[in-house]
Amino acid sequence: MLPILLVVTAVSAVCALAFGSEMLPVSTVVDVVHSRFGGPAVTRSDLAIVWGIRAPRVLLGLAVGAGLAVAGAVVQTLVRNALADPHLLGVSSGASVGATAVITTGLFAGAGVWALSFGAMIGALGAAILVFTIATLQGGITPLRLVLTGTVTASALSAIASFLVLRTNDSQAAQSVLFWLLGSLAGASWDKLWAPVIVVFLLTAAVFALHGWLDALAAGPDVAASLGIPIRTLRNVLFGVLAALVGTMVAVSGAIAFVGLVIPHVTRMIVGARHRVVLPAAALIGASFLVWVDVVARTSLRPTEIPLSVVTGVIGAPLFLLLLGRRRYRFGGSS
Repeated sequence: MLPILLVVTAVSAVCALAFGSEMLPVSTVVDVVHSRFGGPAVTRSDLAIVWGIRAPRVLLGLAVGAGLAVAGAVVQTLVRNALADPHLLGVSSGASVGATAVITTGLFAGAGVWALSFGAMIGALGAAILVFTIATLQGGITPLRLVLTGTVTASALSAIASFLVLRTNDSQAAQSVLFWLLGSLAGASWDKLWAPVIVVFLLTAAVFALHGWLDALAAGPDVAASLGIPIRTLRNVLFGVLAALVGTMVAVSGAIAFVGLVIPHVTRMIVGARHRVVLPAAALIGASFLVWVDVVARTSLRPTEIPLSVVTGVIGAPLFLLLLGRRRYRFGGSS
């Protein structure tokens, strides 16, 4: 399945470059990409549209989709809960506070185009440190404590973000906050692309190196402990990786729902539950899915763009329910 998914992801990326306010033939897209790697020259307008505007957006979609799917698979194993998603840790809510503060108060205005991402990242890291500190002081990271602490912290931080929106008199700022909270790839550029790509690649490789320990942890802490796995250390490492991964994704694209919750389950239905296969497969499926979601978001109501979380819910939920009804599926001992 992995080679097939890799081909599907590559084809999806190329086809997505053809969609937008101005439709282009796939052959033109291939010519533009070829020209960037030593092929014959193409028209300046095609080069600007495909390579200057759409390519960074598609690549960012691939990175964010892959990162959210991997984070979802890991957090579901960490807390052994089928309803867990990357936003469970409270990191997304912390990023929302930082981004809302930037939009409504002009915080970090000196950072220019990086202000929003910088504010979101500061908020995400602050939330992660807060959740980790509270959980540690109460006895360490356990599935139940992490779920409760993350959920309560996320609620408190969401309330702060809502307060910042309510106190502003700028209706445009409030609309911008709402659009950001629902997720978008509109801010993609070559300058902002490499950080999330590198983070996703390195952290996915890090959790993949622990795939055997993740399999044991998914079977239960008693099983993992009997195999000599340091449970406490593993949970702390996974929390740190998840915080960095989710914080980076939210900082560059907003809080995109659905991907981190459902894509890992879809992946397990297709390839089984072993993390050696689940992690790369989830990354490829999540990347392809988000690329096509972005295509729908920017073409269905042209020239208006729809937030990504709206599209993921409207399109992704029925597809998942259909797949769930056609296949037998088990998670955490329940079917």
